[in-house]
Amino acid sequence: MAVTETLVDPHENGTSDLAVSRCKDLAIQLAEFPRVSLGHLPTPLEPMDRLSALLGGPRLWVKRDDCTGLSSGGNKTRKLEYLMADAQKHGADTIITQGATQSNHARQTAAAAARLGMGCHVLLEDRTGSNDENYIMNGNVLLDRLHGATVSKRGGGSDMNVEMETLAGTLRGEGKTPYIIPGGGSNPIGALGYVNCARELVEQASAMGLHMDALVHATGSAGTQAGLVAGLAAIKSDIHLLGIGVRAPREKQEAMVYDLARRTLEHLGAPVDITPSDVRANCDYVGAGYGVPTEGMVAALKLLAETEGLLFDPVYSGKGLDGLIDLIRKGYFDGMSNVVFLHTGGSAALFGYPDAFDLPGYVT
Repeated sequence: MAVTETLVDPHENGTSDLAVSRCKDLAIQLAEFPRVSLGHLPTPLEPMDRLSALLGGPRLWVKRDDCTGLSSGGNKTRKLEYLMADAQKHGADTIITQGATQSNHARQTAAAAARLGMGCHVLLEDRTGSNDENYIMNGNVLLDRLHGATVSKRGGGSDMNVEMETLAGTLRGEGKTPYIIPGGGSNPIGALGYVNCARELVEQASAMGLHMDALVHATGSAGTQAGLVAGLAAIKSDIHLLGIGVRAPREKQEAMVYDLARRTLEHLGAPVDITPSDVRANCDYVGAGYGVPTEGMVAALKLLAETEGLLFDPVYSGKGLDGLIDLIRKGYFDGMSNVVFLHTGGSAALFGYPDAFDLPGYVT
């Protein structure tokens, strides 16, 4: 199916000159914070017209944050631009972070540390109990080690913040200057990366004459969604933002995002008020737990691979896609013309889950 560009006058929708002007103001605010260039930005905004035709809902677009460039790309690169700059400001020579076994965040952090000449220690929490060799040694774990990070495992349910602080104390005793980055890079400093993404996306859509009705993405440690909530609020955008949860129940997820979005706006110095109703999360697609494959995720990944030639990850963006596709079929986006899915990257994790996809072998 050929891709057609059916766009509209940007002055007739939410991507008006006023919105673009607010984006420029927000860019000036963001420029006050230390930032190191790590990503290939702006990332592309592309139509998914074969998928749109198949589903019969609104026209679907993908914001390609899998193309940020750092160690095969992903959403954490935007956060790390601010976090690593803050680490440099504090004179750090070693980075400590944590995540689940197949953490996309750990991979990108290890790569950022390597690029900036810092040591990196990654603590991986066993949240699934799997001892499959591919899961515990391949995919992102392989890349963590390839980037030179020291990788160690912690049991499921460990207090990972305490574990990182304990390691930091040990490293200080050895004469190091460690800097701790929270899981997912999700604090007010890291969330600035997605405040900036909100600005970038609105400017991009305006230049294309594209009216975005909704923006959908996977939400886990809260930093990506909190940054988007804060950024869209700062430019007074009415884009319908929906996070598809990959870990926590809805009430907990929305509370985490709301709290971090408020702290991010405070850190930014933006005089903007948000309310809990500004945060939307649908957590019906988590399945048995974080990192545990679901039938819907598998079907969604196969569908996108076969219709759009795009790869997503089985833990995070795959479950987000499952939610997007199911909600389109249920009529959630009825009346909307254009829906954007934020691709947060992570296809390296596919190599940790080869058995989840039950793919055919060679044809003779």
